[in-house]
This record gives sequence, C-alpha cells and structure tokens, in this order.
Amino acid sequence: MANDSKNITIVIPTYNETENIASISREIFQCLPAVKIIFVDDDSQDGTEKIANSLVRADSRVKFISRKGKIRSFSQSYIEGFKAAFADGADYIIQMDADFSHNPKYLPQIIENLGNYDIVIGSRYIKGGKVENWSLIRRLISRGGSVYTQIIAGLPLSDPTAGFVGWKRESLQKINLDEIRSNGYGFQIEMKFNAYKNNFKIKEIPITFTDRKHGASKMRKRIILEAALFCWKLRLIK
Repeated sequence: MANDSKNITIVIPTYNETENIASISREIFQCLPAVKIIFVDDDSQDGTEKIANSLVRADSRVKFISRKGKIRSFSQSYIEGFKAAFADGADYIIQMDADFSHNPKYLPQIIENLGNYDIVIGSRYIKGGKVENWSLIRRLISRGGSVYTQIIAGLPLSDPTAGFVGWKRESLQKINLDEIRSNGYGFQIEMKFNAYKNNFKIKEIPITFTDRKHGASKMRKRIILEAALFCWKLRLIK
C-alpha cells in the first residue's frame, strides 16, 4: 500500500456497544495492524466503558475517551475524537460505526484513495454500493433523505449522510470543529457540506452497508427531523 508510512487513526463513537467493541477492534487490526483506534463513549449504560478500558490496558493501539457526565452528543463525540487524533499526530483520520454496518475490509481502499483526495466516503448509493438487512421503509427513508439533501442543501454527493468517511488531517483541520452545531445525520451532512464549500477533493467509493446484528439502532425520528431541517440552514448559507 502506498500509504504504509502514514499515521492512521480510526475514530469510533460508542453508546451501549458491549457486544461489538472488542470484535470491531479485532477485525480492524486484522485488516490494518498499524492503525490506532480511538473509542469515544457517550455515557453508555451497559458496560461499554469497562470493556473499552480493558482493551486499552491490553493494547497500546487503543485509546478511550469517556464523555460521562456530559450532554449526550453524537457530533461532540466525533469532534472530541478528531481533536485527540490531531494531538496524536494522525495523518489520516477515519470515522466509522462500532456495529459492523461499516465493514473494516473497506479501510485499505479508503486509505489508498486518501493519497489523492481530501475526503473519501464509503457510499451506499453509487454504482456497486448497496444496503443489506434493512426493511423497505428504512431503505426508502434513507435513500429519500439523500436525494432530499442533494436538492435542498445543493450537496452533489450520492450519499451525503454516510458515516464511513476518511479525512486527510490538513483538510479536516480547515473545518472549524468548534462551530459545528448539528448532530446525528445532520452532523454527517454538515461535515460534507463544509468539505464541499472548501473545494476539497471528494471521492465516493462503493460499500455494502449491513444493518447491525447486535445492539439497538440509535436511529430516532428526532435525528431524521433535525437533519431535514438542517438542510434548509445550509441552503441559506451556500
């Protein structure tokens, strides 16, 4: 791989992921033994923190940030993880879920493409991408949300709500993370909108997104509504 010398950090937010956190770490390291993983826990109530701390003690490649006592926030979990990756000297920073909906097998392809692009997105909705184990209703909501975002926010991406994303450090640092105000899907959209407005070189690669096998989905109507309304804010500032 052309980027073997790069310092690569994977940031993974967690909330009640006891059934996934150890196995996702294991599979990531099987794909990329030299990477670092930063778990950022949003005050889990199921023992995720205990498992994460055991991983940290067992493997110096793993770090853990606890947001216990703070207001739960998906976006702030990622932002704290990004800042920790900056402090660790990461050249490439990759964001992904803990629940295996983002298969670690795509990590080498994301990293390879970061040699030529500022941001690389694992896309469900370009040619070759797909979704598995979702109901028809959820597929329609997700696909419709992507089209809605393209139209309202003027964001010309096939999968603007995607959460499997790789960033070059210098590009991510150009985004003022302290000014990010969205959460959930809105966060994913806002970050990509910032990349687009900054004229970053963006690449979408096809992935198969598989619904989680363990744990409960974090998707809520409030998250979807927030993202829908946030698109109009972006439309006003574009």
